Amino acid sequence: MDWHQTVIELIDMRSFSNLWFWIALAVVWSSASHWVLGVPYDMVTRARRHGGQASLDLQDIVRVNVNRMLYIADMSGLWLLGLACFVLTGLVLLGFVYGVEFAQAVFLLGFPISIVAMMSLRTARAIRAEELAGDGLCHRLTRHRFYVQGVGVVSIFITSLWGMYQNLSLGVLGG
Repeated sequence: MDWHQTVIELIDMRSFSNLWFWIALAVVWSSASHWVLGVPYDMVTRARRHGGQASLDLQDIVRVNVNRMLYIADMSGLWLLGLACFVLTGLVLLGFVYGVEFAQAVFLLGFPISIVAMMSLRTARAIRAEELAGDGLCHRLTRHRFYVQGVGVVSIFITSLWGMYQNLSLGVLGG
């Protein structure tokens, strides 16, 4: 067996039968759940428990990330939305109309993450509008994390069902 065939087998384009896809799915949702508006969730729990400097640090990081997100959304939000819709539409067409399994897998990762991005933008706007600080800020970030985890659970469930369907209909060995 030559190295070229080994590399092709390692990077299998049949995504749903590939262990790397499922590892990537777990990492994506673990990261999305841990990083709430770009802030590690342990900072939220530390600020809630200890207050004081930990709460001020959380407020500073959230303020920086909220300002950054809203600046990007205000300056180039429509272009980013158009690009995201173009890419997601292309993935839907490639994956579900033309049957490209890799495009199906990328869509099943990307579409729920785009929902999370919209939820994050909405939460950032609410934090700025309400000028949240202290316990109110911790509560808002915790609620946002809960919703992100909900989207993640539904996404993993749907992706698992679709992946099992693909593996059973196509056969494990590609037959």
